[in-house]
Amino acid sequence: MKRSIAIAAAAGAMVLGAVGTPQAQQVVGSTQLGVAVAELRDVTVGWSARRQILGQPVYNEKGEAIGRADDIIVAPDKAVSYAIIGAGGFLGVAKHDVAIPVGQLKQSDGKFILAGATKEALKAMPPFEYAH
Repeated sequence: MKRSIAIAAAAGAMVLGAVGTPQAQQVVGSTQLGVAVAELRDVTVGWSARRQILGQPVYNEKGEAIGRADDIIVAPDKAVSYAIIGAGGFLGVAKHDVAIPVGQLKQSDGKFILAGATKEALKAMPPFEYAH
């Protein structure tokens, strides 16, 4: 089953305890915290970065392991999130991290699939580096 990652704000609301409690009271002049009941379903069927993504191998459609999901980045506008895929290297030496929009990842039989990718294609991409 194909699923998309729930936005970080929704996951944060779960961590803060908004899930399973009555609608939080809204403070005058502020934006409502947490997730609306209608959004809660999307959160519960989304991917959990900690439980299902981080550290997991990523495969191409041929079943070849091409990298590992090392991180999830939420863009400042929260419209697009990225998976940081580590390709190559051994124990972090000569590893090449690349940013892949999460919309390009699919899940099939419990595996993350990046169609059309190879280790060589990932290594040819510009490397991802964290801002200081």
